[in-house]
Amino acid sequence: MSNIRLRKSSTNKMITGVCGGIGETFDIDPVLVRLGWCLLTIFAGSGLLLYIIASVIIPYDYDLEDEAVDGTYTKEDTEE
Repeated sequence: MSNIRLRKSSTNKMITGVCGGIGETFDIDPVLVRLGWCLLTIFAGSGLLLYIIASVIIPYDYDLEDEAVDGTYTKEDTEE
């Protein structure tokens, strides 16, 4: 199993980078992720709450350098 780490995107973001990070992590167009999130918000009502929770708990991708300092994770692990 590959080492997948979900991160918010610091470059591909509209609000906080949650949808951009999901798209980059799973190699999906972030526009489709944003559309799906909007539909979830409109039809289920829980999308906004889930987005707020995700934006709080998911770290940004530039935090990778902080983890690389202690040797547990390097930026090269994400480049394949």
